[in-house]
Amino acid sequence: MATDKEHKKLPVIGITQGDINGIGYEIILKTLCDSRIYESFVPIIYGQSKVFSYYKKNFGMEEVSYNVIRDCRQAQAGRINIINHTDEELKIEPGVSTDIAGKASFEALKIAVDDLYKNNIDALVTCPINKNSIQSKEFNFTSQKEYISSLYKDYDPLMLMVWNKLRIGSVTNHISIKDIPHNITKEVILNKINVFTKTLQKDFGISHPRIAVMGLNPHIGEGGLYGTEDRDIIIPAVKEARDKGLLVFGPYSSDGFFGCAAWLKYDGILCMYHDQAMIPFKVLAIDGGVHFTAGLPVVRTAPDHGTGYDIANKNIADPDSFRHAVYLAIDVLKNRNTDTDF
Repeated sequence: MATDKEHKKLPVIGITQGDINGIGYEIILKTLCDSRIYESFVPIIYGQSKVFSYYKKNFGMEEVSYNVIRDCRQAQAGRINIINHTDEELKIEPGVSTDIAGKASFEALKIAVDDLYKNNIDALVTCPINKNSIQSKEFNFTSQKEYISSLYKDYDPLMLMVWNKLRIGSVTNHISIKDIPHNITKEVILNKINVFTKTLQKDFGISHPRIAVMGLNPHIGEGGLYGTEDRDIIIPAVKEARDKGLLVFGPYSSDGFFGCAAWLKYDGILCMYHDQAMIPFKVLAIDGGVHFTAGLPVVRTAPDHGTGYDIANKNIADPDSFRHAVYLAIDVLKNRNTDTDF
């Protein structure tokens, strides 16, 4: 267990509760019940101690103790710290999307992001939300990534999925398939390549990262037969990046690229749209993948799964993705504190 002296050296990691009717508290409890984890960081849960106690009892983890605090300065090393977003009783309905759960998930997220923005915590790990129930006048975003990124308007964020040495980014994110071609330009691709290169250097400690770029259309458009975006936009973007000295290759047809395990030869893969990145990632990572919001001055990670309503409160949720999200946040902080200049 970390001493007060060691506490000063440990990163303080904020954790949001996510949807209280999902598996958020289960994966948090299963991760933090192992006392060895406190040797690496100081956890602060942004949520509700009464909800925490409800799930703690349901999962037979009565021995797990916690410390209710009002601000980050009161956090204690070696134990769970909780900042309550409300003292009111919250109706818990496992497996059900409710307005109460949506409001609670936003209130906890808002407080946590405010502490992250003010550097009161070193990093943030967000548990899954319901993107519909969380919507309000204050939260009119397609994801937590967009909400957090909205505070850093001078930065170009990149949704990066991480599993071991597999790192997949996407040029476009949560938009309709029909809108993808209109949102892919040479400038946008070049910006994402630059962000990707810098995050691989700064956050992952890779001095000369190799990045593979995927095409948009089947068979890279077959010279324009199946679409001209690859020929007119993506190929020129890759060429310009290479002319600037970056180790960028492609574009490749994603089916063949992932089908023959070519991804093993690269430090990062840049896809053109969400499902092009997420389908191979979820197949390869199974339950251990992590979402890292690259390109921001702050560190934010998240488990690569949803609220898990279908298995909520059944004590069968796998905490691996959440655990990996915590350790990735710690690793990125360590790499950012290294003085290596690439």
